[in-house]
Amino acid sequence: MTQLLWLLIAGQTVMAAFDTVYHHELLEGLAWRPSQRNELALHAARNLVYALLFVTLGFTEPHGTWAMLGIAALAIELVITLTDFVEEDMTRKLPASERVVHTLLALNYGAILVLLLPVLIAWAADDTAVRPTTYGFWSIMAALAASGALLFGLRDLAASRRSQRLAGGAAGDLVDALKQPHTVLLTGATGFIGSRLAQALSAAGHDVIALTRNPKAAALQPPFRLITSLEQLPAGARIDAIVNLAGEPIADGIWTRSKRRRILASRLRVTSNIVRLIGRLEQPPKVLISGSAVGWYGLWGDETLTEFDGGKNCFTHQVCDAWEKSARRAQRQGVRVIRLRIGLVLGTQGGLLRRLLVPFEFGLGGPIGSGTQWMSWIERDDLVRLIAHGIATPALLGPVNATAPEPVRNAAFTQAVSSALNRPAWLRLHAAILHRLAGDFADELLLGGQRVLPAKAEGSAFKFRHPTLSSALAQILGGKPVTEAGGALPERRAATGFAEENPVPTAATLASVVSPALDSRDCIGDTTRTAELARGTG
Repeated sequence: MTQLLWLLIAGQTVMAAFDTVYHHELLEGLAWRPSQRNELALHAARNLVYALLFVTLGFTEPHGTWAMLGIAALAIELVITLTDFVEEDMTRKLPASERVVHTLLALNYGAILVLLLPVLIAWAADDTAVRPTTYGFWSIMAALAASGALLFGLRDLAASRRSQRLAGGAAGDLVDALKQPHTVLLTGATGFIGSRLAQALSAAGHDVIALTRNPKAAALQPPFRLITSLEQLPAGARIDAIVNLAGEPIADGIWTRSKRRRILASRLRVTSNIVRLIGRLEQPPKVLISGSAVGWYGLWGDETLTEFDGGKNCFTHQVCDAWEKSARRAQRQGVRVIRLRIGLVLGTQGGLLRRLLVPFEFGLGGPIGSGTQWMSWIERDDLVRLIAHGIATPALLGPVNATAPEPVRNAAFTQAVSSALNRPAWLRLHAAILHRLAGDFADELLLGGQRVLPAKAEGSAFKFRHPTLSSALAQILGGKPVTEAGGALPERRAATGFAEENPVPTAATLASVVSPALDSRDCIGDTTRTAELARGTG
């Protein structure tokens, strides 16, 4: 065992650890994807082989039959890796960085075999024996690598078995509210919410037209029609409903000046293009459901909010307000418009819970700040059902809160997730640190919150399958219901602030409403640019 061989083994260990933590855990979330059951089983088997090899090579010299078993283990690892490559290509689209790392791992493993196989073959010619030895620093590194490989091997094995419980019910059942065949134009169809909605509509036999900027990245389940521009739709196209979910993600990075600009511009541009499409269609759709967020209300502390309350000025309110006003222009064409104010959407494939699962599963979860801020949430399938309900309910229009009827405080949410995973939640994220690192992003999305109730949804006879957090987590995480403390909801007090039902704005009005506040934060741009975006010409 030469120094060069140990350096190559160390390099293999570091690259494999990076691939596991960054790609498999943080980026892809493989442990919570039912479709990756076989891949997880392969990863578990390979990690257990690695753990055995690290212990064997770090502390012993295997001779005779033991050396031949070591060669067999290397061959088994190679077969597992090749099978894993095939499984990955069949079941998911690998990020470019993961393909690069896999190539480097394969090349480095080949170099290890060139140096290690002659040693094992020579030992195999000796009498059968296992001779204790030590390589000093390298033995310590081998012990640490073996521990890590064993930990992730057992974890992946458990995750593979758990994946059987994570598969949801039939997607088509989620849109049972649509009794007649519908043609639905869907923007944001490749996102966390849109992909599930497209799957449900297609499974139920509805015609889905998915607008996407990148057809190659559209991992949707057929049948569906894919377009890259609304101009591809002729004036005679039949569209029964439009669901607009497109927009730059608001919670995936710090709100820099360019990020704020993209957040607003992406929403106004797509929504304005939709309004123009409606204007040129011979037969306009019956309904436009346009996405928004509970951030429209701003930060109200413990105040209970419904669709009849106003909003307070902050960045998320400014964005949502401009977005909703742009969508309301479709009312001029006789289209029923629902502005869907979406809460924290829970699921293992995206959203807040997806980001929390890795730290919580490894015992590194905890409350955010004081833990007293409210979290208005909704389970993803319930959101899909609510969208279908909105399409099918002519009386439902205007702002509609897409949140479960029982919001909880962050401390209760933390406890519920940790209980569902059977892990401690002790690592609190302090407010001062978050504010210093992320500014308004932390203040509005992490440390602030809204206590929002779905008054209009429930008033229109919509029934939530998961009205409580315990029910939602049991469904999402494949476990038994847990108990959370949310506290009784007091009667709603009348709110003050921005009036809800403003007249449908012109481009100039929208610019005057949005631009001053955004300019004061030096984030979006000038009045002319905002007016262009409102018209859809920017």
